[in-house]
Amino acid sequence: MEGRGLRPLLIEDYLGQRARVYGGERALLVEVTSPEKNPEERLAELSALAKTAGVTVVGTCVQRRTRPDPATYVGRGKVQEILDLARETWADTLIFGVELTPAQARNLEEHTGLKIIDRSQLILDIFALHAGTKEAALAVELAQLRYLRPRLRGWGQVLSNPGGIVGTTGPGETRLEQSRRAIRRRIQALERELKEAARAREIRRGRRRRFGPPEIVLVGYTNSGKSTLFNALTRGDALVADQLFATLDTKVRRTALPDGRVALVTDTVGFIRDLPPQLIPAFHATLEAVREASLLLFVVDVASPAAGEQLEVVRRVVLTEILKPEDPKPPVLYVLNKLDLLRSPEEWARAEMLSVEAQPSVLVSAKTGENLAELRRLIAGSLLRPVPERTGAGYHYPG
Repeated sequence: MEGRGLRPLLIEDYLGQRARVYGGERALLVEVTSPEKNPEERLAELSALAKTAGVTVVGTCVQRRTRPDPATYVGRGKVQEILDLARETWADTLIFGVELTPAQARNLEEHTGLKIIDRSQLILDIFALHAGTKEAALAVELAQLRYLRPRLRGWGQVLSNPGGIVGTTGPGETRLEQSRRAIRRRIQALERELKEAARAREIRRGRRRRFGPPEIVLVGYTNSGKSTLFNALTRGDALVADQLFATLDTKVRRTALPDGRVALVTDTVGFIRDLPPQLIPAFHATLEAVREASLLLFVVDVASPAAGEQLEVVRRVVLTEILKPEDPKPPVLYVLNKLDLLRSPEEWARAEMLSVEAQPSVLVSAKTGENLAELRRLIAGSLLRPVPERTGAGYHYPG
């Protein structure tokens, strides 16, 4: 944040050790779940998030609670157990699979002396690492500042000394208050820049709606293979990586359909369960693309044991948080991806069950190209249906 009214490391100074992840940390993962739930899937996802952020995972710890402890989330006894395990594994960071309140994070840091990162902070930092365009970088910075602002706190006499210098509101203003004002001004500036970017994007989308070909929009859980499928359909060069949130910037390319028509294919940001609300502005381009789509391809990692749950997360986000009741509903085609990773009879049975539940669907491998010709045929057939108008009644979502 240097050069933007905030001196380097300001947030880190005021938050102690726990401001953000820089990569290279040795982390102990702490997952908190209710007694009746299996924590393995959430631990695996938390571990993948940590790996994406460049963190070395040295161990895991699970706490089962029906309700969080207001002081430390996990309870004082569990804090000591976590600290003992951290010492055994030489961990310098604790990553929690839940969002902690400012007080809980502060208490945990004071009790353990370790850097405390919660799930929301981890996702925010991954977004910051992967933001490839100016607009994405602005949206992520805005999300980080909104998240960190209520977590600012003073550190002794240094931050409680009165200011009384040019640019402050008066002799009684503390340095902490000065910094909060600086952050507030930066947030306002970012909001203005993002509104301008949204207006420019809407002009471009308006031109495409009036004069352009139909738009196929890929949506799905993070790391479901959307970018690989995007490249396969468009001969594009979108980044492909075996990590979460490898794609943050919406990309648009042309593709030729089997009947000779041309369509646009849009690759979007992947979804994830319990997305930090501060990150919603970073999804604006994705939200707009979904609302204007001629066809939605729901891309599912059919090889994942959590494929059904991940599909429900995406469905819920699209149906309840993106598309409003009055919005027309474009037709949907479910693309059950990563066919090449299916090995055991149990995995094949799960894939077949999902293909029955999610209709219309096609089982493909974007990586090897298997069944992509069938996918193109189904896309062409779906686009023969009337494209929803903004004032139309819309389509019913299958499944």
